Amino acid sequence: MKQCWLHLPLWDKRLVTEALESGVDAILTSAELVPKVRELGRIVTVAPGSGDLKIPEDVEVIEIQNKDDENRASAVLRSKIAVVRTTDWNIIPIENLIPSGGERLFTFVRGLDDARLAAGIMEKGVAGVVLETGDPSVIQAVAGFIRGMGSEPLDLEEFEITEIKNIGMGDRVCVDTCSNLGAGEGLLVGNSSRGLFLVHAENLENPYVSPRPFRINAGAVHSYVRVPGNRTRYLGELSTGDQVLVAGSDGTSSISYVGRSKIEKRPMVVIYARDASGGAHTVVLQNAETIRLTAPGGGAVSVASLKKGDRVIGYTEGGGRHFGMAVDETIHEK
Repeated sequence: MKQCWLHLPLWDKRLVTEALESGVDAILTSAELVPKVRELGRIVTVAPGSGDLKIPEDVEVIEIQNKDDENRASAVLRSKIAVVRTTDWNIIPIENLIPSGGERLFTFVRGLDDARLAAGIMEKGVAGVVLETGDPSVIQAVAGFIRGMGSEPLDLEEFEITEIKNIGMGDRVCVDTCSNLGAGEGLLVGNSSRGLFLVHAENLENPYVSPRPFRINAGAVHSYVRVPGNRTRYLGELSTGDQVLVAGSDGTSSISYVGRSKIEKRPMVVIYARDASGGAHTVVLQNAETIRLTAPGGGAVSVASLKKGDRVIGYTEGGGRHFGMAVDETIHEK
């Protein structure tokens, strides 16, 4: 994920407060201001000596005025973060530096337009931006833009249910996120990363329990769940503070964080389905009325009422996964 830092050369409580409230990742400042920043909240500081990231041991700030400066920045990027300030040329130096270590390259920006430009250079963009502004509203806008870049457009499709089978007791994972989810939102879960089902959040009124819009009763411990960065993890290994990718029925996504993960023994059911190409997919879920998959259009359908021929929303991909990363190899899972 790309990061948004704030440059704080002079003390301004308003800016630090807005940075904390907007989810800015770090504050680049002087050693003298680090204690004052820490008094207001927990945030990474980048500064000489007392910073969480130290200048120049961990981070170097380099002004690009000529090719020699560019070469120096390229050398720095081999082992640490380089924050570059361009002068006459804004794009060309960044384009030249991205191949040297774009995952450690940051650049100064003054507003949202600059941030958009820096984030999209060569389609990959810089690893992060360092915002220079005296306007709290600009901090909010830029931080929101960078945070939104962590979302991934998802090419969702319809699965047709072919069978539902009870299988007895199992360990299921209930994921309580730090976000309230809306209609048609949930987590992508499945027995194989090739086919994931959109398990709906428990945000609907029902006669059994009160709605829990932050909760997804997601499935068995062994299941794959989609997380940011085009990766998957096992449901059973999720814990407090981990990121998950919240998917919407319209293919949009957003990042949320695990507040709590509960593993409990419950009766389970296997859902069998096929995609439009005939590919077979399965998911193991708790057998209860409040556990729902997502129907086309964003509605929710309970596993208790699910029947052969029903259609639900899913996600498919080619290849396989190794330690959660997509790989182009033949893997058979059944």
